Amino acid sequence: MSKTINVLFLAAEADPFIKVGGLGDVAGVLPRELRALSNDEIKLDVRLVLPYHPAVKAENLRPLDLFSIPRGDSEVGVEAFETTLNGLPVYFIGGEPIRANGSVYSLDAAKDSEKYAFFSMAAMELPKHINWQPDVIHANDWHTSLSLYVNLTKRWEAGAKHVAGVITLHNLPFMGADVGAILESYGVKLAQTDLPEWARVLPLPLGLWASDAIVAVSPGYAGEVLTEEFGCGLYDFLNLRKESLSGILNGIDMVSFDPSVDKALSVNYSLDTFNRRAENKELLQEKLGLVRDPNVPLLAVISRMDVQKGVDLAFTALKNMKRINFQAVILGTGDPKLEEAARELQTLFPDKIKAELKFDANLARQIYAGADMILMPSRYEPCGLAQMIAMRYGCVPVVRSVGGLKDTVKPNETGFVFEKMHHMSLVSAIKAGMKTLTDREKWETLQRNGMAKDFSWEASAREYLKIYQSLVK
Repeated sequence: MSKTINVLFLAAEADPFIKVGGLGDVAGVLPRELRALSNDEIKLDVRLVLPYHPAVKAENLRPLDLFSIPRGDSEVGVEAFETTLNGLPVYFIGGEPIRANGSVYSLDAAKDSEKYAFFSMAAMELPKHINWQPDVIHANDWHTSLSLYVNLTKRWEAGAKHVAGVITLHNLPFMGADVGAILESYGVKLAQTDLPEWARVLPLPLGLWASDAIVAVSPGYAGEVLTEEFGCGLYDFLNLRKESLSGILNGIDMVSFDPSVDKALSVNYSLDTFNRRAENKELLQEKLGLVRDPNVPLLAVISRMDVQKGVDLAFTALKNMKRINFQAVILGTGDPKLEEAARELQTLFPDKIKAELKFDANLARQIYAGADMILMPSRYEPCGLAQMIAMRYGCVPVVRSVGGLKDTVKPNETGFVFEKMHHMSLVSAIKAGMKTLTDREKWETLQRNGMAKDFSWEASAREYLKIYQSLVK
């Protein structure tokens, strides 16, 4: 008889229901990959729970029983719905605190505090109403981390079942805003923790403190958060918890990101038909209004316009390459100042640089398939997906040696890596890439090495399974 592990997987977003950032990719794939590991010895019953944001797109929703959670002298109503995604049970939790804040995330974390505190409280009550008991609560980032804190306080109650808590750390600097008063209004008391005083009322630190296992989204980032540079004031606390801290590299959807069948491409190709990739470069140059020339290095920046991503460093590097023959395309939106800097680059180099300041998933895939190199000079990068997708399409990454970038890109094997956070270090790495590009045999070897890498979610899911098994023993 197989052993069953029930996992309640909580996230703020998940593709295809709603997707804003990388978490949407993770939560849309990882729960399904975990369920797929079920065999004769073990069954993984993973169930995904999401807020019912007004922008959620879901079909065949079945309403569940209405219930409420106490707040002060009154109660807050909870609406719950159920559907399935390729066999994965998916639940949506709605209510006035979620409806009142229409966007998935707002620029002011304080505005999101009530919404995600309510969601976390309601998610912990949901199992009672679906006649199903989790063995593990798996939270993601600050938005759902309070579920672990609530889970722990329930564990202290007489007779409460021990339910293990796991939190995946996608981005440590984003910790949420003060929820002390909100927790107390829901009847959840603040515990005496060994967190720094300033962190004792913030959702992410409370979730980290209450968890049984902390998982960073790459081995490299798991090491970095233990340092003063990347630990965001929690490095002492995290060092105390380092035996429960590990790093599991995120994966990508290898079925969706497959240049041999990708419908966004005019010309499909694989390792066996690699010579056809060159056609995508010329088509991309034509689409962007650049000179069609297979010998001109075509660089790409596909990124959220954010200083974390180092796009300002990339722009400065490109400015300092005015005497070098190259072309570049910039795709993304975000910080208005960085968007304006991208426009200025296009004005300075109208024949070299094109700025596409928008979200365009199809164009992104065409750039992966047509560009020679993708630039990722991040100040920090917990995991990063673009470098893995780029390699899948034969686009060679030029990355800074941080977090998941250094875990996935091997110097002179699958890409080019630089250390110093300075534009001239990036320029040197780009020049090294351009020099290699002139040797077609060496360059094609780099491309093929990247395309052959297995960045599927299955390996990551197996590592999460090991953690679940260790916690429920």
